[in-house]
Amino acid sequence: MMKNIITVKPAFTLIELMVAIALAAIVITGVGIVLTDSQRGWHDMYNRVYADIATDSHVVRKAFDIEVRKACKDKGILLESTGAWVEVYSYASTGSTEADRYTRFYTDSNQLKVERGIIDPRQILTDSIICGNVSSCIFKSAGRSVQMLLTLDNGERSINIITSAVLHN
Repeated sequence: MMKNIITVKPAFTLIELMVAIALAAIVITGVGIVLTDSQRGWHDMYNRVYADIATDSHVVRKAFDIEVRKACKDKGILLESTGAWVEVYSYASTGSTEADRYTRFYTDSNQLKVERGIIDPRQILTDSIICGNVSSCIFKSAGRSVQMLLTLDNGERSINIITSAVLHN
């Protein structure tokens, strides 16, 4: 007589399969959340670094430093009483013995502007915009140095810039 022999083959049970699927779903969800947060953080940092106010802040610092450093200390610094504008004086050429040019930094309609011209007779040569999105700008002076306290605000972000330069000529 033949006996029916039941052999048990190794296999996954339904419960083991459900546990494995649940663990895989948890891992995949966690990886998805990490990737989403990383992308959001990268995008936010990129916008901070390359936003218009960030690039404007670098341009303002450089322009202010260049103009003030080439100014002469003979005539000093002309500063408006409330700090709304500052004027420094420079030489037209290296052979000049007297300062005959001026550079004025001022704000107008939420823009920081620089005006360059001849001192005597007073004549404007150029008047250009350095940056926009200016919410406040105050100039200060101490000895041979000029300081600019500038706030740029584009509606999303605000940057405070404090820069100073010393008259060198």
